[in-house]
Amino acid sequence: MNLFIGNLNPVTTEEKLRTLFSEFGEIISVKIPVDAETGLPRGFGFVEMTDKFEAMDAIDNIDGTYQEGNVITVKESRPKGGGGRDNRRGGGGNFRRNSFNDRGSYRGRQDDSRGGYQRRSESDDPNRQPGRRFSPRGPRPGSDN
Repeated sequence: MNLFIGNLNPVTTEEKLRTLFSEFGEIISVKIPVDAETGLPRGFGFVEMTDKFEAMDAIDNIDGTYQEGNVITVKESRPKGGGGRDNRRGGGGNFRRNSFNDRGSYRGRQDDSRGGYQRRSESDDPNRQPGRRFSPRGPRPGSDN
């Protein structure tokens, strides 16, 4: 199983990743891509492990931990060409916006009375303050609120 490791510190080496993941199982390969122009690591890497269950164990135990000053993310790697927003939803890329329906009439933005979506206005949110960004997590640390 191939794992993606994100938010790596530039000083992290393939040998350090191999040591980190080897306690969870046998490792086939470790790769940290390097930028062709600068020669510096790109901030992510890949670890391929032999057993899927050992890889899942590594994900559960290493994801979200501090490694050399950064909180790294570990998840199952996806194929390079197969990603994208439409593939994650299962839409296959056939999403059409502002197109014609089966009867030949224009299907643009619909109002709520015909079963379409209702556009939210800024005044719908009772917590929103004019001219300020609203965050559901509360004010930013160090702000005047």
